Amino acid sequence: MDKGNLSVVPDFVLLGLCRSWNMQVLLLLIFFMLYLIIVSGNIVIMILIITDPHLHSPMYFLLANLSFVDLWLSSVTTPKMITDFVRENKTISFGGCMCQILFVHFVGGGEMVLLVVMAYDRYVAICKPLHYSAIMNLQKCVGLVAISWTTGFVHAMSQMVVTVQLSFCGPREIDSFFCDIPLVIKLACIDSYNLGILMNADSGVLAMTCFILLLISYTYILLTVRQSSKTGASRALSTCTAHITVVVLFFGPCIFIYVWPLSITWVDKFLAVFYSVITPLLNPAIYTLRNKEIKNAIKRFRSYYMHSKRNI
Repeated sequence: MDKGNLSVVPDFVLLGLCRSWNMQVLLLLIFFMLYLIIVSGNIVIMILIITDPHLHSPMYFLLANLSFVDLWLSSVTTPKMITDFVRENKTISFGGCMCQILFVHFVGGGEMVLLVVMAYDRYVAICKPLHYSAIMNLQKCVGLVAISWTTGFVHAMSQMVVTVQLSFCGPREIDSFFCDIPLVIKLACIDSYNLGILMNADSGVLAMTCFILLLISYTYILLTVRQSSKTGASRALSTCTAHITVVVLFFGPCIFIYVWPLSITWVDKFLAVFYSVITPLLNPAIYTLRNKEIKNAIKRFRSYYMHSKRNI
């Protein structure tokens, strides 16, 4: 496209979740508290895993990375949404909008691959326990995490290369609380139907590929667990249940947004809130409530803190 013909709007208007002032005040309080819990919960998990030697294993290394990704994913959209609740003019600059698109797809794509890596870790631990330490060594874990970040970056750039070249000359209202590809493309000065399908297909291929790999991994795991002893099976099933819950919570909304879009405004907003706020909120709770090692690490950290406080 000829850059001389590009028309770049100075900003976009985010219509947010609702129009009622009283409802916006209530949502401000709710999402402010939820964001504080997201930040504190995920930071606590990262600190515990870094400082507690008992948690220096591949599974918890990957869990720490998941907490970091969840914290970042929520921070891309939630602070802007919270501040917009008290602003009459809910605008976002063109550059800010492009940055939101970049980081949402960068972090979101990275998390999809990271969840596959975590499933692979559980597959090796349960299906090939004698070879676990040899296969899932530190170098392998770092490499797999690097692959997840690289995949997310490549996916995000594939979206951005197209989006930044679009010309915007008409309406600039985005009926959501953040910029996302399907909504921004609709504002372009072209027939965006085919382009929208292409961009959604880009995200949909990544989401469905990761989802199918996850289904394969957990199918193998469940078949192996079924043949195991009751004690081992119970522990493995407990760990996998937490992982499967996180997968469903994250991939469910993504599939309905990018693979099978419903095009119902309030449903799209609910799904966007779910994967950008609710999932990062629930992940720490899911992993701590169902994980004895994390619970014991919290007790050790509390004991160490209380002991240090007495010695002061």
